[in-house]
Amino acid sequence: MTQHTTSKSLSEVHGSVAVPHKRGFWKTLLAFLGPAYLVSVGYMDPGNWATDLAGGSQFGYALIWVLLMSNLMALLLQSLSARLGLVRGLDLAQASRHTYPKFINIPLYILAEVAIAACDLAEVIGMAIGLQLLFKIDLLTGVIITLADTFLLLFLINKGIRKMEAFIVSMIAIIGVSFFIEMLIVKPNASELVRGFVPSLPNSNALYIAIGIIGATVMPHNLYLHSSLVQTRRFNRADGGLKKAIRFNFIDSAVALNLALFVNAAILILAAAAFYKRGLHDVAEIQDAHLLLTNIFGTAAPALFAIALIAAGQSSTITGTLAGQIVMEGYLNLRIRPWLRRILTRLIAIIPAVFTIVYFGEAELGKLLILSQVILSLQLGFAIIPLIHFVSDKTKMGEFVIKPWVKISAWVAAAIIVGLNVKLVINELNGWIESAGSNAVYIYLFVLPLVIAAGILLLYITFSPLFKTAKTPKATVPHGKALELGDLQLKTYKNIAVTIDFSEMDKVAIENAISQGGKTAAYTLIHIVESAGASVMGEDIEDLETGEDINNLNSYCAHLQSLGYSTEVSIGYGNPAKAISEIVNNSAADLIVMGGHGHKTFKDILFGATVDTVRHNVKIPVLVVRK
Repeated sequence: MTQHTTSKSLSEVHGSVAVPHKRGFWKTLLAFLGPAYLVSVGYMDPGNWATDLAGGSQFGYALIWVLLMSNLMALLLQSLSARLGLVRGLDLAQASRHTYPKFINIPLYILAEVAIAACDLAEVIGMAIGLQLLFKIDLLTGVIITLADTFLLLFLINKGIRKMEAFIVSMIAIIGVSFFIEMLIVKPNASELVRGFVPSLPNSNALYIAIGIIGATVMPHNLYLHSSLVQTRRFNRADGGLKKAIRFNFIDSAVALNLALFVNAAILILAAAAFYKRGLHDVAEIQDAHLLLTNIFGTAAPALFAIALIAAGQSSTITGTLAGQIVMEGYLNLRIRPWLRRILTRLIAIIPAVFTIVYFGEAELGKLLILSQVILSLQLGFAIIPLIHFVSDKTKMGEFVIKPWVKISAWVAAAIIVGLNVKLVINELNGWIESAGSNAVYIYLFVLPLVIAAGILLLYITFSPLFKTAKTPKATVPHGKALELGDLQLKTYKNIAVTIDFSEMDKVAIENAISQGGKTAAYTLIHIVESAGASVMGEDIEDLETGEDINNLNSYCAHLQSLGYSTEVSIGYGNPAKAISEIVNNSAADLIVMGGHGHKTFKDILFGATVDTVRHNVKIPVLVVRK
């Protein structure tokens, strides 16, 4: 892993899509379309299915208004997120790092990671259930299989953001077509459907489901994701270009999120028409819904249901990982390899899923799925409130600061979400205390302090901007501010290390090394013996490969010495990156020259990213050269 001081949000694809300048409306719109579709899959992931099924089966069409309200909130908040990324060139996590002190950013980062883990948990469970329904695979095996998609993101992002967007759109198309056909099969009651848009909460359980729907619809990690994805477009910011970009991204958001609304509404309507109307009011489990659909409508409806579920889980897992990368790099200014990030994220989700299946049984997964969505809802305030403050700051946003009516609407949405969550937390705490009996002391000792700390954090990020004192403004771009360079000193290297692997890169590396130090510097040629025996026996190995490597290295050394260069050799054994780092750190070297072979993606995983690892583990400059 490494710390960055000048990294751009999602630097692999930042500014990688060119937007045509002064072209027609449709061509320009087509260039901007895409980011909101990646965001929208989070609004139709498997977590939504559980809450929508529960809402439809228990309350019929009564909670459709919650979906509509959630979608309007989502459109408002996602448009603010896109505006932040476009105007300030920062994602939400980066903006938080530039605004809040470290003691605030660390808990905000932890909460964001919890939200992403909860989201990934929903995707793991949804994918496993979809595989079980379609292929009769048991859930535990299905959960393990979800590890196989770990490297899909890595493959797609190396193909470019447009390829990734195309993949996501194809998944959305599968989901949309499946549910369109489902609606033709179940034939919902139109008049009752319309009455569902009138706000009502039949009972206290409806509040729990409604909060779950909000958490599943307005997802905190999507706010981080959208503010970064809009920066993949490279456009002319002059001549009204930025204003045009904001407008086209709003269109992108409106189209994509309305498609998500259709899918969510279709799931709730399906549950209401198929189950609630038949007196089946306890269908919160996706498996039960699939079975009942089979009994009621035959094989077509449940097959489409399972296919759409798999597509939803697969697409959501990609965007969840991207959000994780954005959050970690933004809050901590820290990057780890994408494949490692993917594995960590997926393992955090798989462990509670496997634990639930093994100790409580498959029947409890549905409850875990709904709980994950309630957790997401509880995180919302910690993402929404900073976002509203950032886009309301006239000094940072300039002419693109949000209008008063937009600000009021955003704060109303935040107040509704936070207010519902506060009510839910109070209700749940009271319920836990009553059911705990004599063990309630543990709730007071461990749970209550966490709740109070979260409340204090929420109050701080809500009201601190109102009391801020005049300070030197922090950098508002991810690259930081230009330094006062003053007089520049010419760096002279006295001891230069050169890595040797007996390939065509050796000559390139040596030429570049002597170009830096000339005949006044001393050179150390480093080679690592990588054989299995060398890894075990180290310098005690006396096999043929080691002997040949030493002879070859000495021949390089003798040739350089004959040309007048002060040269010595150093042999290491085992893992190249670790051995090179140890040799360099234990030497007087002030520069290391390494040949870069250009391994990417899966070759990095197979052969090891030696250059990256070495440059993170040594304290001297690393010059990477290519042929």
